[in-house]
Amino acid sequence: MKFAWRIQRFSRLTERKYYSDDFTAGGCKWRLLVFPKGNNADSVSIYLDVPDASTLPSGWRREAQFSLIMVNQNQRSSSTRRETRHTFTAREADWGFTSFKPLAELHTHMNGFLLNDTLIVEAEVDVLDGHPPVIVPEADHSLPDTEPLEVEKAKQSLKECLSDLFKLNMKDRLSAALLTLSHAEVGLSSDQQKSIKAFRENFEDFISDFLTFEQDNAEFELQKLARDQVFSSVKKNHEIHLSNRQLLESLDAEEEELKKRMGEVKMRKEKLISDWEILMTESGEAKSNYTAQEKKLAVVEEKKRIAEERMSRSTMAWSSLKAQFV
Repeated sequence: MKFAWRIQRFSRLTERKYYSDDFTAGGCKWRLLVFPKGNNADSVSIYLDVPDASTLPSGWRREAQFSLIMVNQNQRSSSTRRETRHTFTAREADWGFTSFKPLAELHTHMNGFLLNDTLIVEAEVDVLDGHPPVIVPEADHSLPDTEPLEVEKAKQSLKECLSDLFKLNMKDRLSAALLTLSHAEVGLSSDQQKSIKAFRENFEDFISDFLTFEQDNAEFELQKLARDQVFSSVKKNHEIHLSNRQLLESLDAEEEELKKRMGEVKMRKEKLISDWEILMTESGEAKSNYTAQEKKLAVVEEKKRIAEERMSRSTMAWSSLKAQFV
């Protein structure tokens, strides 16, 4: 019996160990146990475990031959397979490989074991003996003769599935059609029967490859979107850069114009100061001349007053003389 466990977001797992869902092989329950960062080792550790060990009768034992496979998702033939045989008991309820795959080798992307951060581990278990005895009902793999009508319905269903691109929601429908047709004794050519048999044998690989493609494609679209967003940001920054450069050049030109105007203002200021200093000098000289002139005027005015007094006396004497003779 083969069991497959897809462990997603593997590199982001934080717990020391993880268990898979239970599965049944040889009439017994099993599960896988994995240590993502190793069980005290620099390797991924993987074991086969008995999940109901605590509820089994005292003295129970279970002998099994089993294989644990780490699937290479790039090339299945390069998958890592470990085989062993063990008698499981209450004291040894799990058994496997502490150093299954070195962590460095696992996390090397090109090796193909960890694709889209998903690890696929498979188990093949063959129960050899057990106590209490393991009773495994003999499986009846035969199917009743398939009715021609069912065959036709299955063929039609298969044609409808094949007429379009495969989608995950048609998995069950396609599987049912293949199951019906694989047991059909009439209604199919030998080539059709061979094709259906070959496809059914690799059906799980086909689904796995499809899921891998879907994940890879989604990752591609996500990275493309991220790239486009980064490009948009770079483009916007470039446009802002050009705008800022033009603005800076405009401001540089304006600064040069202001410097030129400031030079002109400075020259006008210096000339005004120079003219003002000359004016102050001339004003000082004029003030000194005015003061000296006032002094001269005062002297002359005094002389004029004295002369007017004398003239007045002389005029009176003249008038008196004139009155005596005229």
